[in-house]
Amino acid sequence: MPVHYLKKASKTAETETATAQKVVTDMLAEIGKNGEAAVRAYAQKLDKWDGDIIMTPRAIAQATRDIPDSVKRDIEFASKQVYDFALAQKKSALNFSTELHPGVTAGQKVIPVNVVGCYAPAGRYAHIASAYMTVATAKAAGVKTIIACSSPFRGGGMHPYVLYAFQAAGADVIMTLGGVQAIAALAYGLFTGKPADVVVGPGNKFVAEAKRTLFGKVGIDVFAGPSEVGVIADASADPAMVASDLVGQAEHGHESPAWLFTTDRAMAQEVMRLVPMLIEKLPATARDAAGAAWRDYGEVLLCDSREEVIEISDRYASEHLEVHAQELDWWLENLTCYGSLFLGEETTVAYGDKASGPNHVLPTKGAARYSGGLSVHKFMKVLTWQRMTREASRDIGLVSARISRLEGMEAHARTADDRLAKYFPDGRFDLGEPVTV
Repeated sequence: MPVHYLKKASKTAETETATAQKVVTDMLAEIGKNGEAAVRAYAQKLDKWDGDIIMTPRAIAQATRDIPDSVKRDIEFASKQVYDFALAQKKSALNFSTELHPGVTAGQKVIPVNVVGCYAPAGRYAHIASAYMTVATAKAAGVKTIIACSSPFRGGGMHPYVLYAFQAAGADVIMTLGGVQAIAALAYGLFTGKPADVVVGPGNKFVAEAKRTLFGKVGIDVFAGPSEVGVIADASADPAMVASDLVGQAEHGHESPAWLFTTDRAMAQEVMRLVPMLIEKLPATARDAAGAAWRDYGEVLLCDSREEVIEISDRYASEHLEVHAQELDWWLENLTCYGSLFLGEETTVAYGDKASGPNHVLPTKGAARYSGGLSVHKFMKVLTWQRMTREASRDIGLVSARISRLEGMEAHARTADDRLAKYFPDGRFDLGEPVTV
């Protein structure tokens, strides 16, 4: 299927990631060798921070005392939205038991992990929402210990709004620590003595690489890259709204892709005219980020039909996907690859990023083809159990013994033999023949 690009990106998601790997490998090796001393050294070198890592209740109270009540209310509202949505998600994973064979009962038990590390970045912007997105979701899961980290903000301590968001969402321990050293400290249990079972939260390419490298030692949310937005629009879409939403996500950073998939050339050309104008009106930091992102990573694809839009959109598997088109239910039914879906002009990615409820930690770089974003389920383990009567042990044991011997696993087979001999001493059973492997 030919793809008609009205604008094509000059860079890809992989362009800027290779350099991070060696930096992160070296840092993790140093932290693995020298522990907390290495973390403190990196905090001083990279963030100019030599204060306390773990914040005391008194320090938290002092740092947040001047936050306006209106700001606190907004943070609390948004945090509760995330918490309530996560609680609703939790109800979809249930404990159960079922009888699979007379006397064989098996079941599922869903329980939270014990320790979670939650990271919120604080580089170009103060990521208040990332603080409650991760902590509130872990809280809803019932995690016993939630350890939160964010880096010093522009040479000072943790941003007070980020700190308040951690506290309001229910973090048990809060650490002033950022970057690779924060991810390593969470994974290794430095400063707290409690290694995280799962580490979550967005960050730059070094944070993402640290999580990728440590995956296996700890669980992580997603293999994250720069934030992405895809917008599907037809002739009914308002070009001004589409352009606004593309720019709204491009300001995340210089490497943040913004894609438009459309069936209407006139609408696409108007969006392409408006986007640079909107970028030019932004404050300097956002203008710099969005300008580079649109120049290097922005794309506009013209499709012949909405079915073709579906195919291309699913191929891109956007982290955030907006639909500005007619028949929204049709799009909801047919789209399959996205991190989170925003249906209709009335909603926008910024709402999901901040306050609507579903989590904003989402898969990027095509990972939405096989994975969803952060949810309450990331902090919960689905464990199985089984129990059986002696009569059931006979039925299952006979099949298990024979299959084990067919595989050449004699010791496995004998665990069944021993039970059959104990429970049914007078029995005569076909246990299979040992094979040589």
